[in-house]
Amino acid sequence: MKKTKKEKDFLKLPSYPGGNEAFRKFIQQNLKYPQEAQTKNIEGIVLIEYEVDDMGNVHNPIVINGIGYGCDEEAIRLAKSLKYQKVKNRGIRVKAKIKTKISFKLPSSNISYNYTVKKSEEKENKNSGEKSYNYTIKYTTPKS
Repeated sequence: MKKTKKEKDFLKLPSYPGGNEAFRKFIQQNLKYPQEAQTKNIEGIVLIEYEVDDMGNVHNPIVINGIGYGCDEEAIRLAKSLKYQKVKNRGIRVKAKIKTKISFKLPSSNISYNYTVKKSEEKENKNSGEKSYNYTIKYTTPKS
């Protein structure tokens, strides 16, 4: 019978509590879409890099690839608010560099309109003998 060797990690790296799903949820709940980017319909991905120390604190976030219009600053703000799990590495203090993509996507606005046309009155123009009609069109948006 062959013994299998247990793989050991040389150094443990900090991880976000709850894993990737919790990380995405945190970003989604705390992302504040910049007003300037909203008015100019800017969407894209901001790539940031930051260091995480052995206590789980984020240091020195920088933008590697940005899209501007306030999105880069918002990505930096989000990175600074992250808190990772503490890591113990046999007394060795380690800083890990982590790259993260933060997606800026405008919410889709599926607006549908219902309208009704109401014929209000029929008048005959006395001078030319033509008929004219007045209509009222009312637009309503369904409530979500």
